[in-house]
Amino acid sequence: LHEPMYLFLAMLATIDLVLSSSTLPKMLAIFWFKDREINFYACLVQMFFLHSFSIMESAVLLAMAFDRYVAICKPLHYTTVLTRTLITKIGIAAMARAVTLMTPLPFLLRRFHYCRGPMIAHCYCEHMAVVRLACGDTRFNNIYGIAVAMFIVVLDLLFVILSYIFILQAVLQLASQEARYKAFGTCVSHIGAILAFYTPVVISSVMHRVARRAAPHVHILLANFYLLFPPMINPIIYGVKT
Repeated sequence: LHEPMYLFLAMLATIDLVLSSSTLPKMLAIFWFKDREINFYACLVQMFFLHSFSIMESAVLLAMAFDRYVAICKPLHYTTVLTRTLITKIGIAAMARAVTLMTPLPFLLRRFHYCRGPMIAHCYCEHMAVVRLACGDTRFNNIYGIAVAMFIVVLDLLFVILSYIFILQAVLQLASQEARYKAFGTCVSHIGAILAFYTPVVISSVMHRVARRAAPHVHILLANFYLLFPPMINPIIYGVKT
């Protein structure tokens, strides 16, 4: 009965490993060895992996919310609904969505001439940080970046919230208090992972718009926190629970 959740956890662990591996070695090189240079194409590759796997993580967290919904609201159908075939299709769909949305970015950035200095105000190649160095009309890049971010965060969060509304309704209909606690207990780890992933995203986004005059290192620290906190906390959340 636990197998589908373990398969989703394997996906989450793989995504977190790739996210960390694509950024952390270079960040450590910056801080330890003062190696502050990166090849332009290596920067584009890093950016692609960073944003693609962030989108995949959001999709896997949504799939895990669906898993909890089926387990609590339709327990008798759990093994027939969440088959290995469906889980494989969910994994492929998460990867295809991320790759499709992020593939245009490196090609869009290659066409620009960069005349605003060679320094990115981040510890890694983030899309908007690279766009700010470009000359020419970058409106399409700005609009595309915001549209993708809003599409992913709003759509995925909306379905996660809907899943938990149905879960809450089902749990409140249970007769005994012990059964309610047990049902809620199965969701605690997932809620923790959701908060660990989305809270830094929201805080960083709000800070960029509300506190534009804040010191640059504040934005950089928030960006690093957003990138490194979920991979660090997810094994603790699920490891303790398991």
